[in-house]
Amino acid sequence: QVQLHESGGGLVQAGGSLRLSCAASLPTFGTDTLGWFRQAPGKEREFVAAVSWTGGSTNYADSVKGRFTISRDNAKKTVYLDMNSLKPEDSAVYLCAAARLLTPQTMETQGADSWGQGTQVTVSA
Repeated sequence: QVQLHESGGGLVQAGGSLRLSCAASLPTFGTDTLGWFRQAPGKEREFVAAVSWTGGSTNYADSVKGRFTISRDNAKKTVYLDMNSLKPEDSAVYLCAAARLLTPQTMETQGADSWGQGTQVTVSA
């Protein structure tokens, strides 16, 4: 059973920073593409960022490029999302995702095989 558990969400003022973490119990963690998606109330789930199993390839949504950084530590089976210069429109539930046969680029449009429960990020104006 794949498990992804997010942490690090919270309330922050606009312009502030947060670091999200996702701990995974995946037998294939070392070879999975990992990513983050988000979903705001009344909106569809949207892609945020993804990283290849080596960490050498990443992909970001245009809305977060230059502000967010995704990284992973395979030894700790954890993926991170460092979020800087946060805006109110970044407020959403952030979900960790894993996919076996996708690249960071194809995860953007094809989604994932496994999902976490999500962590709430709220950015106040």
